[in-house]
Amino acid sequence: MGIDIGGTFTDVVMLNEETGAVFNGKLLSTPKDLSEGVTTIFRRMLKEAAIEPGDITGAIHGTTVATNAMIERKGAKTALLTTKGFRDVLEMGREVRYSLYDLYLEMPEPLVPRYLRKEIRERLDKDGNVLTGMDRSQILSTLSELKSENIQSLAICFLHSYADNRHEKTAAEIVREKYPELSVSVSSEVACEVREFERTSTTVANAYLQPLMEGYLDKLESGLQEIGYKGRLFVMMSNGGISTADTAKKFPVRLIESGPAAGALAATYFGTLIRENNLLSFDMGGTTAKMCVIHNGKPILSNEFEAARVHRFAKGSGLPLKIPSIELIEIGTGGGSKAAVDAMGLLKVGPESAGADPGPACYGRGGKDSTITDADLVLGFLDPDYFLGGEMKLDRAASLAALKPIADRLNIDPVEAAAGIVDVANENMAIATRIHIAELGMDPRSFSMIAFGGAGPVHAEQVARKIGLKRVIAPLGAGTLSALGILVAPPALDFTHAYVSRLDTMDWGKLNTIFEEMESRGADVLRDAGVLPGKMQFERKADMRYVGQGYEIRVEIPNGKLRQEDTERIEDGFWKEYKRLYGRSIENVALEGVTWRVWAQGPVPDMKLRGGGQNLSESVGASEKGVRNVYFPAEKNYMETAVYDRYRLRPGDRIEGPAIVEEKESTVVAGPDSSCHVDLHGNLIIEL
Repeated sequence: MGIDIGGTFTDVVMLNEETGAVFNGKLLSTPKDLSEGVTTIFRRMLKEAAIEPGDITGAIHGTTVATNAMIERKGAKTALLTTKGFRDVLEMGREVRYSLYDLYLEMPEPLVPRYLRKEIRERLDKDGNVLTGMDRSQILSTLSELKSENIQSLAICFLHSYADNRHEKTAAEIVREKYPELSVSVSSEVACEVREFERTSTTVANAYLQPLMEGYLDKLESGLQEIGYKGRLFVMMSNGGISTADTAKKFPVRLIESGPAAGALAATYFGTLIRENNLLSFDMGGTTAKMCVIHNGKPILSNEFEAARVHRFAKGSGLPLKIPSIELIEIGTGGGSKAAVDAMGLLKVGPESAGADPGPACYGRGGKDSTITDADLVLGFLDPDYFLGGEMKLDRAASLAALKPIADRLNIDPVEAAAGIVDVANENMAIATRIHIAELGMDPRSFSMIAFGGAGPVHAEQVARKIGLKRVIAPLGAGTLSALGILVAPPALDFTHAYVSRLDTMDWGKLNTIFEEMESRGADVLRDAGVLPGKMQFERKADMRYVGQGYEIRVEIPNGKLRQEDTERIEDGFWKEYKRLYGRSIENVALEGVTWRVWAQGPVPDMKLRGGGQNLSESVGASEKGVRNVYFPAEKNYMETAVYDRYRLRPGDRIEGPAIVEEKESTVVAGPDSSCHVDLHGNLIIEL
């Protein structure tokens, strides 16, 4: 069972591993208690599929709880112990302005207020040598002071602890011995890397989330057990791997991009099925749209993420986190994104969303603002009687009423206003995607788009045209594909260790010890997740740079015991990657390694899906359901458009646009200049 909780909908997918049958469920999320939505839909799906809860052998969860807690500032009351003189690192940051000319620039408030940030007299140098010893009595007196403030969690981040963690380890032992009820996060365990601000920020975020995530995952586990589920709960990490709930409770900061990562993995899986190595993953849900570049069959990974931005899409306005994550761009354009006319008379769409409660006006739950879903309904993209397979009825009159104030401001017809909303939304997504691909040094014309999420297939063709793509792939069951992606994720975790050293003076014995320790920790985590030793894989990488540079690039490192003779091989890898990124390399300048990394992974699940991701209808018959008038913005008019039942389409079927192809959780819109066919895996391929 794969569970994906989004800002608007909760998706659950159950896969029968023997037959390949897939059962999908979709329900409005329950913001007050997200686990309630999971247990509700789980009970319903078990009943509909006639499955006993004890027959479910595994449950894997992708969650937005950590993300929302950071954005809404609903984490634990957290304190920080840091080295004397470094109390204000969180506020000084990098002293970089994300908006150069904004006189009223707002930076994010630290998660720990200044009065809860306490200095400890201790000091190590950059090589881990003790300059000032740590006083146990000061730790105890400081803890007593903090406990009087009713803190729930504590972050410990001492200077240069990446080089030697003896002081952090001792301080943590004192805390756990004296106050075992406190959650404790230690920087050398959470982010063993250089750069004090980022390391402190990451450790504090982990501590801030720890009590909340422990309570949430415990409640979800107990809720599933009450229903009769007897297996373990696993959790999707931001890096695209899954881990045990216990590991997730210890490192909740690694769950920040938990849900979106699943979508990228699903896109990768389907790309492998159809032999498409270069894909643009387009996941448009109810709150946001996520784009991910899949290059040479793998999603691009990053080791940095920015959470809780003051201005959601302004880079530099959030809290930096040193966590491994799949590289995604997020645009505030989902089905629930609100439309408005600004003070200059311009039409704006997003990033504010109507969410699940009250939702778009057409949901009939009290929402009065016009959203993208309202515009899609008025244009005829959606069937008001077949939303969620008919489970939810949409109110077209309510959508028109919500559109009227916008239309009046713009002095146009409500239908034209709806067309404008859709076009602005599509342009926003296309612009952001073009910039992202360009920053990666790639040509968008070499990619195909794979579209999923409830709203993704509705908008995919128009967005793809704006980007310059020629092909769109819409998998069967696209509306719940992220939940399916959770099921194709391998057990995996990243480990890092900072050791700054030139290659020509490297202590290879020390480096080998670092790698061996990380791989040993990785083996322990994988073993706990049920992976057999013979199935474990370890991949090494390093962040390296020319001596004197301020930032690094990622380079592959050979497995096994490293020696001086490996220097040339590592240098060649660096030069090739540097040249790929910057068009040239300099081979007469010394190199140094900064951070050394190990990716520990178990086997990728071997899923055999029937129907490409969802059960096809067993009955044979005409796939055309009828016709309806659909307004295509490019044509500036309604056109009579054939509507097809997705479950009655078979491999080899061809459809000429314009066409609407409906399934329970999503709708595919193909414009007048498109042609479509169904491939062997049940994917609908749109050629532009």
